[in-house]
Amino acid sequence: MTDGDSPGDPERTDEQTHDAPAESTPIVSLDTFYDAIEAEGRPVMTAQQVARRLDCSQAEAMDALEALAGDGLVTRVDVEADPVVWYPSEWEDVASRERVILFSERREIVVDQPTQYTRAQLSQFAHLVDATGERSDSARQRNRGRGYLYKIRQEDVWQAPFETLDGLLTSIRSVLPRRSPHLEAWVESQWKRAHQFTLYTHEDGYTVLEAATDNLMGNVARQKLDDDHIQAPLSDTECWVFDEAVAEIKRVLYDAGYPVQDNRNLETGDPLDIDLTIDLRDYQRDWVDRFEEQRSGVFVSPPGSGKTVAGIGVLAAVGGETLILVPSRELAAQWKQELLAHTTLTEDQIGEYHGGEKEIRPVTISTYQTAGMDRHRALFDSRKWGLILYDEVHHVPSRIYRRSADLQAKHRLGLSATPVREDDREKDIFTLIGPPIGTDWDKLFDAGFVQEPEVEIRYVPWTDDMSLNEWRSADGRERHMLAAMNPAKLDAAERLLTQHPESKALVFVDYLDQGRFFEEELDVPFISGEMPHYRREQLFQSFRDGDIRTLVISRVGDEGIDLPDAELAIVASGLGGSRRQGAQRAGRTMRPTGSALVYVLATRGTSEEDFAQRQMRHLAEKGIRVNEYDEGSIENGERIADDERTDSDGDSGDEDGEDEGSDETEAHTTDAADGRDN
Repeated sequence: MTDGDSPGDPERTDEQTHDAPAESTPIVSLDTFYDAIEAEGRPVMTAQQVARRLDCSQAEAMDALEALAGDGLVTRVDVEADPVVWYPSEWEDVASRERVILFSERREIVVDQPTQYTRAQLSQFAHLVDATGERSDSARQRNRGRGYLYKIRQEDVWQAPFETLDGLLTSIRSVLPRRSPHLEAWVESQWKRAHQFTLYTHEDGYTVLEAATDNLMGNVARQKLDDDHIQAPLSDTECWVFDEAVAEIKRVLYDAGYPVQDNRNLETGDPLDIDLTIDLRDYQRDWVDRFEEQRSGVFVSPPGSGKTVAGIGVLAAVGGETLILVPSRELAAQWKQELLAHTTLTEDQIGEYHGGEKEIRPVTISTYQTAGMDRHRALFDSRKWGLILYDEVHHVPSRIYRRSADLQAKHRLGLSATPVREDDREKDIFTLIGPPIGTDWDKLFDAGFVQEPEVEIRYVPWTDDMSLNEWRSADGRERHMLAAMNPAKLDAAERLLTQHPESKALVFVDYLDQGRFFEEELDVPFISGEMPHYRREQLFQSFRDGDIRTLVISRVGDEGIDLPDAELAIVASGLGGSRRQGAQRAGRTMRPTGSALVYVLATRGTSEEDFAQRQMRHLAEKGIRVNEYDEGSIENGERIADDERTDSDGDSGDEDGEDEGSDETEAHTTDAADGRDN
């Protein structure tokens, strides 16, 4: 298959053309059926259409098609509200095969019916742009006809988790039907671009920016950077730069198309006496070793794969005093427990700095919001930190957290299952913190370290005309809220809980009114940002202990909370089309043991359909199959027009428009209830 080719209809062989002597040829043979298909211009046909094209009765056509089906030559499909349709059986084999088409000039890859392996490999070096079939009226048709469009961007090559160019090219070749010299030449050129500028520490202690050639230094660096960045030229390829400008230099050159390699001697801080009391898995040890070589980076791997333990491994490897930044107080307490459980650190060596606690110790854990406040700037300067560890690192690019990334002289480690942001500023994570370090998700699934989730989007109808009409008459955020709080979602959630009575379940909501409604109707606790921290932890612990088997939970449960026994996640409403939130909620079930079931409920015929598909896109990129299912249809049989369905519901789905530490208060508003640290 050449670049840009698309698979055509199956060729008819001589055997198919001459199955029997002419004198005994039946009215409808496989050969004449192909002729009828070609004349009709349709891939499937009814007996009536075949009869019309072949000039025979409908009964004769039906009998002949039944005979061909008995011989396995054609396939019968019973279509709801339609007559029976038929198509050549060999087309089913073609339809079920994976097909990969490369458009090398555009660096686009189209994949039909991809295997999990192919999607997992593509996620290493390409960006999922779109999935075809998402507009089909039938969820069954979407599942069967799904195709994927990937694009390889500059930043995909720059951030690909491979140590060598050969490793990257091997991954690309494993997916494509044949090698593409044009594409490989472009990939090699981008790989080289990512190695043209280097920061290093001069023997006299100052920081130097070095270019691979004098042309790059003169026509790129000195054109893009100014006196706020460059202190003095040293040679045709080197210049002395200000230490405080390092982060901005990285951003500027990245935007110019040249990621900077950071090989400076970083501060190790005051020494910290620490040993691990847990054995790292092989892949975790590999992450730690790669971090030691790079001295900065982001551990990117699925939820439940042990990023926290690997981060503690880095803490021990650096051996310097450490500042750990987290999104919430619950995570701060959780980190302290993990450090005490898996290292030789003692209580008096670990401090928490947030809310009412202001303890600065050799290992200090603070929230992003506290660390971002001017009056707490001393937190960064009070000790000689050797390592800054950013948990849930996708929070860092938000304006309120940017200050925490200006510590470029320290070892920097980020942790995240989902370093994706709807504002397309993932690049900030990798320029401010470091390049990605991780393991192919598919390998962790196959090895049994992480449970691959079964993900299903269920499209829920409106319960009655009144609810539908109320939604139709609304606009803006109210319209989005009404779709998200569709009462029929309660019935769907109850059915799912009944179908999985032994599973420990989390029901996620984004609206407090909806959470309270579910709490009352399901008779289970509802945890939100309004609940005191101590009470939240009591309920979380009861869930861990098995005393409570179902929790309704708001955004406070999206990230980091350790609920290792959760097996079933039901997403009743979400933050628009946030890929990060979708993957985080699914990740609550992705642990080594037990089942991992994820159901996303979306109101049929509204923009929630698109939001649900976008929420699951990060998982789809990683090779996880996302199926779709229709719960039913509107009772009066009325279809919602496409212009109504795609009309803005007021929430574009762009995450991070609100405070990253926020939770919800009333039905359609959000506040910083989860991040009010002082």
